[in-house]
Amino acid sequence: MDACLAECRPSAAQRFMLRFQSLFHQGRAMVFPCDAQGRVDLDALSERARENYFYARAVIGFEYAEPTVQPDYSAA
Repeated sequence: MDACLAECRPSAAQRFMLRFQSLFHQGRAMVFPCDAQGRVDLDALSERARENYFYARAVIGFEYAEPTVQPDYSAA
């Protein structure tokens, strides 16, 4: 059973991204690094990224869909 728990847990090196998909432009989205639960470390973001993150959150349902947590394969 302990082996299953170790295999089922994501590795510490695995990274995730919080993706806000545009409701109007299929290929457009705002993406931010996050943990597996979707928490974004605001202190790690640049000022511009932080402003974009707050904007995307403010316009959920108007310009962007509810965010989704996805594995970040670009960090591999």
